[in-house]
Amino acid sequence: MRANNVLGILYTDTYSECISDLTALRTMGSVPYGGRYRFVDFALSNMVNCGISKVGVVTKSNYRSLMDHLGTGKPWDLSRKNEGLFMLPPFNRGMGAYTNRLDALRGIMEFIHMSKEEYVVLCDTNIVCNMDFGKLIEYHMAKNADITICYKEGRYPQLANVMHFKFGEDDKIRKVAVPPVAEEGEGAYGVNYLVMRKSLLERLVNQATAGDYDVFEKEVIMKNVEKLNIYGYKIDTYCSVIDSVQSYFDTSMDLLDPAKREQIFDRESPVYTKVNDDMPSIYGIGSSTKNSYIADGCKIEGTVENSILFRGVHVAKGAVVKNSIIMQSCYIGEDADLNCVIMDKHGVIRPRKNISGDTTYPIYIGKNITI
Repeated sequence: MRANNVLGILYTDTYSECISDLTALRTMGSVPYGGRYRFVDFALSNMVNCGISKVGVVTKSNYRSLMDHLGTGKPWDLSRKNEGLFMLPPFNRGMGAYTNRLDALRGIMEFIHMSKEEYVVLCDTNIVCNMDFGKLIEYHMAKNADITICYKEGRYPQLANVMHFKFGEDDKIRKVAVPPVAEEGEGAYGVNYLVMRKSLLERLVNQATAGDYDVFEKEVIMKNVEKLNIYGYKIDTYCSVIDSVQSYFDTSMDLLDPAKREQIFDRESPVYTKVNDDMPSIYGIGSSTKNSYIADGCKIEGTVENSILFRGVHVAKGAVVKNSIIMQSCYIGEDADLNCVIMDKHGVIRPRKNISGDTTYPIYIGKNITI
């Protein structure tokens, strides 16, 4: 289905605190992933692949890198005279930056109201998922739903205000629980991809404002579960919700599994990103690579195994990188040894340094750090 009548709204800074090391200098949406991508690329590509041509990007703080990455929206075909990509500043009704999801919606209500589209898709960006939003919108209309929320089954993400669902017949949501703090356990839980009519969203936000409510999941969804037709849409493809540095590491390493990688980067549903042409990677004499995901512009003179290297990484002669994520323009010195490391951009590892974590406890090295 071509969703020409749908407005896209992207929250780019929700749950940033869950990976505070990675988001200290950037938003959740601009966290690097997979050698050349950012988290925002997935939800944004899902939108444009189904024909959504107007997208509002809700910002909050540290969004310079996000703006640099998105630019005018050209890689997503959103650089347009009419509609296109809109950066929405982090101000809540003139009173400062928003503090929660409802505040963010209140702050952009004029943008939503002035948009001509009939439906709205709301998306978080801490989700790695390549799915067909066209099928989601078709499902929403076929069910004559007021609200449709994507969900998956499994371990609850360790995040506050995650919606836990109980279903009646035909995937209609009958009960919603919204624990204010993260809870252990398994079951059906909401992935924050939602569809509803724009007019309904405006009414619900106005009601929440009148009641001085703060929590969208509790005060809008849970409070109205018996009043509205709210349906769940089960995600049947790869979907990972980032709720910790560990989940970021695990989700990145899933790219080394061919079956999962094929779902993440489905050829029929491309994931677009900022174009940065570079020369092919160079592999020196005596170098060795095994089961790794290596972006262009790298120079490999040492050994790389079970790792992900972003653009422009240099692994010097004798260096060994295993089970690690090395971001853009990092340098690994001669005879250095890294295992289970997440290394942020522009870092330097001096020769003969040995840094080792574990697959259950990866070590994070910050941006521009030399060790």
